[in-house]
Amino acid sequence: MQDAHPFFLRVRVYYEDTDAGGIVYHATYLRWMERARTEWLRALGAQHAEMAVRDGVQFVVSELDIRYRRPARLDDLVDVDLEVTELRRASLRVAQRVWQAAPGDAGRTRDERGTPLTDATVRIAVMDRHSGRPAPLPRWLLDSLGAK
Repeated sequence: MQDAHPFFLRVRVYYEDTDAGGIVYHATYLRWMERARTEWLRALGAQHAEMAVRDGVQFVVSELDIRYRRPARLDDLVDVDLEVTELRRASLRVAQRVWQAAPGDAGRTRDERGTPLTDATVRIAVMDRHSGRPAPLPRWLLDSLGAK
C-alpha cells in the first residue's frame, strides 16, 4: 500500500520531556507519536472530536511495538514521522519513527537522515464510540489513503 500522505511533525525537546539527566524520558516518545497521529489526521481534513460525532468512531491504540535506539536530549529538534503500512476493515497499522533533526533537514528523504532515534509500529483499532465494539474505517479515510 502506498501512503498518499507522508507526514512528519517537528518537535523541540523541552525540559519537561526529559529525565533528571536531560535525556528524553521513554514515555515522551509515545506522546510525540500520538501528537503526530493527531496532526496527520488534521492534515487529512479531520479531527478526533469531529470523527466521533460525524462517523460515530474513535481510534484506540490496540498494539504497540517500540525500539529505543539512541537518546534525544534537552533542546534537540526531532522529527516524528508516520507511514501507514496496513489497512484492515477495522484497523490500521502505522510505522512511526523519531529522527534527530538538523537545520535544513525538512527537504531530505527518510533514507538520507540516517538511523532513527526511536521506531515503533502501532496498530490503531477503530471503535464505535457508543458500543465500544470494532467499527469499520470511515470511507473518507480509506479514500484519502487510496484504498481500493
